[in-house]
Amino acid sequence: MSDFSEELKGPVTDDEQVETSVLSGAGMHFPWLQTYIETVAIGGKRKKDFAQTTSACLSFIQEALLKHQWQQAAEYMHSYFQTLEDSDSYKRQAAPEIIWKLGSEILFYHPKSNVETFNTFADRMKNIGIMNYLKISLQHALYLLHHGMLEDAKRKLSEAETWRHGEKTSSREILINLIQAYKGLLQYYTWSKKKRELSKLDKDDYAYSAVAQDVFNHSWKTSVNISALIKIPGVWDPFVKSYVEMLEFYGDRDGAQEVLTNYAYDEKFPSNPNAHIYLYNFLKRQKAPRSKLISVLKILYQIVPSHKLMLEFHTLLRKSEKEEHHKLGLEVLFGVLDFAGCTKNITAWKYLAKYVKKTLMGNHLVWVQEEWKSRKNWWPSFHFSYFWAKSDWKEDTALACEKAFVAGLLLGKGCRYFRYILKQDHQILGKKIKRMKRSVKKYSIVNPRL
Repeated sequence: MSDFSEELKGPVTDDEQVETSVLSGAGMHFPWLQTYIETVAIGGKRKKDFAQTTSACLSFIQEALLKHQWQQAAEYMHSYFQTLEDSDSYKRQAAPEIIWKLGSEILFYHPKSNVETFNTFADRMKNIGIMNYLKISLQHALYLLHHGMLEDAKRKLSEAETWRHGEKTSSREILINLIQAYKGLLQYYTWSKKKRELSKLDKDDYAYSAVAQDVFNHSWKTSVNISALIKIPGVWDPFVKSYVEMLEFYGDRDGAQEVLTNYAYDEKFPSNPNAHIYLYNFLKRQKAPRSKLISVLKILYQIVPSHKLMLEFHTLLRKSEKEEHHKLGLEVLFGVLDFAGCTKNITAWKYLAKYVKKTLMGNHLVWVQEEWKSRKNWWPSFHFSYFWAKSDWKEDTALACEKAFVAGLLLGKGCRYFRYILKQDHQILGKKIKRMKRSVKKYSIVNPRL
């Protein structure tokens, strides 16, 4: 690793380059490379051999990365640097970006790597791969952030923000916006800390006015940096959240709602469940009408039917005066429990048990039959097997009772899950089990009287 660091810190002579390409810092020798490199170094200009050497190096580096063999990957990198002198102009132009991606990956994970080595490598690659200057600067800043070096990261972003080279392009403009937005995000972080500090101070405290001034001074520049980025179609979750928080704090609720609405509904933006979650939470804070909340969660339901907000969605639908919402409320509960990650959600089972019974009592048997039709071939083994009955009763008796009630209503009193729970002797749940038995006998959808 030390040799790799030296290779990154300064130029080497032609003779040194051959040596360090073949001999690693750990004293490892690669005879299969020796022949190829000697051919190139002697002056034979064997293009085929050169291409084979670099191609072999790349393959071995990739394999070492996949196996997390960071030291071995670093050793191979010595030889791969020769691609910077490839006679193929396309490969030569592509080399800096490839070397940066491979090298930064190695330096990020290598046990002997440090921030100084990474900084040296990044700064050198910015000069070698001038067309990748902005990308490398952004990734360099993120690396520094990962190591808690906020001020250093902010300085690197400022340097990149003012960098100019060649003609302006749309892709470069996006990168500049992204760099400015990350800089804004760091400013937001400082602002957020100051805001929390402000909330802990008494207004009569002598430090209150100074902190308050800092909070207000940070707001404008941060907002400008972030607002420019989130107008570009993409997924900008952390930027949107921070921007909306600031707009709310300064009382611009209309502006905050406009940002969130555009982020959620603009067709140019990719489908993003978080966009609808942010909008819903905002509207909820603003005490928006139930109809608005339902309309937002309805879209989220179509994207992520197992999301934890679906139980809240069910509650809103249940409280609605529209019958179509009541029907959808039943569909939502069945949809949540279709997913393995929700099988132990006792709240979902409680809601379903209560709502199925209520739906049947309200003469809406067809609603339940419609939902059960597509599930009757797999829910019994997925939820209501004898194995699950024993397991659920052992782990959570309350959950087992709720599931047993649903099983009885959907499969009748002959269901093995229902029968197993019914036979259990439990002092506290005894009365509940008896009531459950009577309700299943009266309302089960397999009961001919229905």
